[in-house]
Amino acid sequence: MVRETHSEAETEALAQALAETLRPGEVLALDGGLGAGKTAFTRGLALGLGYPGRVQSPTFTIVNEYLGGRLPLFHFDLYRLNAPEELPDLGWEDYLDRGGVCAVEWSEKGGGYLSPTRRITITRGSDDHSRRLEIEEVGPC
Repeated sequence: MVRETHSEAETEALAQALAETLRPGEVLALDGGLGAGKTAFTRGLALGLGYPGRVQSPTFTIVNEYLGGRLPLFHFDLYRLNAPEELPDLGWEDYLDRGGVCAVEWSEKGGGYLSPTRRITITRGSDDHSRRLEIEEVGPC
């Protein structure tokens, strides 16, 4: 599925609608450059899962947990990961076992440790506010 959004609010709304279809154990690989809208997309996921609080990028903490919704949301940012082998040390398997949804920014840095169920690729559109989102199912949940 490919969609184009024309504002951050539209990107969040698209993610909010997608969140209604998510099941426990899903891993979403969020691909896109700096400023593409990965965190805005994750804010929409959190809203769609019923988390009403603030969502921000976990760039320095590597993972933020958003609890209290229909499913827990674990928001990873692997930008600062030096090697894929560091992922197990962060408790990756424990997060998978908790029955939530993992949204992973810079997922390519996770190497073979990640087995995404969906890949969301976000690129800039025709202007500064537009985004092109390609959402594809890539593995079983």
